[in-house]
Amino acid sequence: MSFLANGQDNPQQIPLWPNGAPGYESRRNEPEEAKDYWVKNIQNPSITVYLPPKEKATGAAVVICPGGGHRLLVYNAEGRDPAVFLNSLGVAAFVLKYRLAREENSPYSLEKEVRQDAYRAMRLVRSKAKEWNIDTSRIGLMGFSAGGEVVGLVVYDSSRADQHTPDPIDRLNGKPNFQILIYPGPYGIPDVIPSNAPSAFLLVANDDACCSAPTLKLLQGYRNAKIPVEAHFYTQGNHGFNMGYRSKLNSIKTWPQRLADWLGDNNILVPAKQISSQ
Repeated sequence: MSFLANGQDNPQQIPLWPNGAPGYESRRNEPEEAKDYWVKNIQNPSITVYLPPKEKATGAAVVICPGGGHRLLVYNAEGRDPAVFLNSLGVAAFVLKYRLAREENSPYSLEKEVRQDAYRAMRLVRSKAKEWNIDTSRIGLMGFSAGGEVVGLVVYDSSRADQHTPDPIDRLNGKPNFQILIYPGPYGIPDVIPSNAPSAFLLVANDDACCSAPTLKLLQGYRNAKIPVEAHFYTQGNHGFNMGYRSKLNSIKTWPQRLADWLGDNNILVPAKQISSQ
């Protein structure tokens, strides 16, 4: 089942920093390049806001990191489409356009600027929790392929917010309360999962030459750390099946329902009226 018809026609795009990314402010007005399914040349990183109908909102939220090998973003199929699906569950969604470390002539690195973008997106969402009717204890990070590596840059990082920084947004907690990884890439997976890692939902095809092994490593690491985890390994599907809408495989076409089940079973889809005062 496709939820594309329910999407917002003109979702709001908000730069992560009002004056441009730190150290690269002069590049903030460079236009993005977009064609067919992808976006690249992201010099002014941003989040695009997808809010569910108020009467359906649960208070949960997810920041989505599309894949694309850090050379482009598979924006529609791994950004917009999952955002619209999450909205159908009453979850607010925010698609992150992060800077691309492996794009030709890129001055950016995964460890610095890309990690900076992911942290800032989480903090920006938390800073607007009241405006967007979000429970700050139920904000997750979701990543597809290379986007899963972006999630890992935050989840397994040991640094904490600088309480002395002049920007109040950067003083907020940048860590997610849960993570959702769809065929995540191998970069940055630690040998030992830290004890403070959030609960995880993992999903991959076993015949994915890139990403089935890293996903298995994550599952084993989570089990060793005794942190709640759910994992789905499908026999077929290969890499890059997105939300499954184009697949001829029943298991792949219906995988988003597995995510919906996990979100519900783990009390992430608690109605907004039950949110305690922030």
